[in-house]
Amino acid sequence: MIANTPKAPYYAVIFTSIRTDKGEKEYTKMAELILNLAKQQEGFLGEESARNTIGITVSYWKNLESIKAWKQHTDHKIAQQKGKQDWYKHYKTRICKVERDYEFEL
Repeated sequence: MIANTPKAPYYAVIFTSIRTDKGEKEYTKMAELILNLAKQQEGFLGEESARNTIGITVSYWKNLESIKAWKQHTDHKIAQQKGKQDWYKHYKTRICKVERDYEFEL
């Protein structure tokens, strides 16, 4: 599903990852929990995610303060640590300001 974002400007957090072979069931459970928590955060606008060999999750936020608060959320910090210990071989996070967007839909 494509996120329904507001009129720009807003922010995107792009999380790109390569997974290990560890704990698929535990990872899936945590990912669902974290997404549900993110949806409850002030400033959260939506998310899009895809995984094949490489995983890409893009979350959209109203402002940088909302992103910073989410990064410091207790449960999110636990998931981050678990990811470093068990679930990811490599990841990269990018934070971008969306200046303009447009779309097409049939």
